[in-house]
Amino acid sequence: MPDVRYPAALTLADLRRNLAAVDTRIAEACHRAGRDPAGVRLLPVSKTVDAARLRLAHEAGCRELGENKVQEAWGKAQALADLDDLRWVIVGHLQGNKAGLVARFASEFQALDSLRLAETLERRLQAEGRGLDVFVQVNTSGEASKYGLTPAEVPAFLRVLPAFSTLRVRGLMTLALFSSEPEPVRRCFRQLYQLREQWRQAAPAGIDLSELSMGMSGDFEIAVEEGATVVRVGQAIFGARKLPDGHYWPAESSASTRSEHEA
Repeated sequence: MPDVRYPAALTLADLRRNLAAVDTRIAEACHRAGRDPAGVRLLPVSKTVDAARLRLAHEAGCRELGENKVQEAWGKAQALADLDDLRWVIVGHLQGNKAGLVARFASEFQALDSLRLAETLERRLQAEGRGLDVFVQVNTSGEASKYGLTPAEVPAFLRVLPAFSTLRVRGLMTLALFSSEPEPVRRCFRQLYQLREQWRQAAPAGIDLSELSMGMSGDFEIAVEEGATVVRVGQAIFGARKLPDGHYWPAESSASTRSEHEA
């Protein structure tokens, strides 16, 4: 059954209501942390939401949308191609054979986690004559079900990234432990913030680690309190999905689905 925490957003008024509620919660979390709300970017995550509702979201003020699945995002981008100020962000794991699609239309990719993928994206982006903002994904929870580099792997990875001229490194991304207890979740976010503070001192020229993408519908307030500059929020904006993500993407394991797709 749909999660009752997230009211459905089927109309323009619904979307404006939900967006305002999320903005208020971000502002309140910033106040608790002594931060300026202007320093937090809300990224609406629109997976499973149809193009008609995304037109309403655009009318409600959304100028960028995050998607987990590249082919789903590409279909929506084509359907909404007339909205020329709409920016597409890929936030989910990317297989190399889908890199060509990302290179064609995405403005940002938040799950860079391997040298092989960096090489493939570089080649595809050069062919398209485009650049791409990227975030390096870090596995702070240590769960095998989550993608991302281990913290120990990140410094060496950052050192090789300047070789890829089309990839503009903007920051780091993580997915917290899936838990009903706030403290284990908070530890994941705090770890990424602390590691970023260490790594940015030795980051090569041209590698920008100013952004931290962390936090989804169930935990974005904790993420903001721990330093997030981007929060990826889906259900709290668009409403609870009618079915679990495993229904939409049955090839994924239940463990991965639950942890990767709770936006």
